[in-house]
Amino acid sequence: MWLILALLSAIFAALTSILAKIGIEGVNSNLATAIRTMVVVVMSWGMVFLTNAQGGISSISQKSWLFLVLSGLATGGSWLCYYKALQIGEASKVVPIDKLSIIFTIVLAVLVLHETVTMKAVVGCALIGIGTLMMVM
Repeated sequence: MWLILALLSAIFAALTSILAKIGIEGVNSNLATAIRTMVVVVMSWGMVFLTNAQGGISSISQKSWLFLVLSGLATGGSWLCYYKALQIGEASKVVPIDKLSIIFTIVLAVLVLHETVTMKAVVGCALIGIGTLMMVM
């Protein structure tokens, strides 16, 4: 099931980039990000209430709150930068560079979470990096 959800995530992310590039024309990138964020907020809370998960709020630990808030700030920073880059650059170049986050995530997973990385993952990261360079040059 995780694979199907991950593939759907990739499809939605692709749609996000194309729809945003069309929609952002003539709109301040920060305003566009705020509008997108409001839609995400409404949709997210809708899912919380639809699945009756709102009762779990009181059981969230302080540590989880801290890291969820920090994650939200990182997401906001990512979205603001992404929308500005998308507004002034070509989607076919902005999106591959944005996906370098895969490499950064793996490096941080090793450094912060002490996850182990296989040689296959290292080769994959190198290929992603090389592929990204080839697409944006």
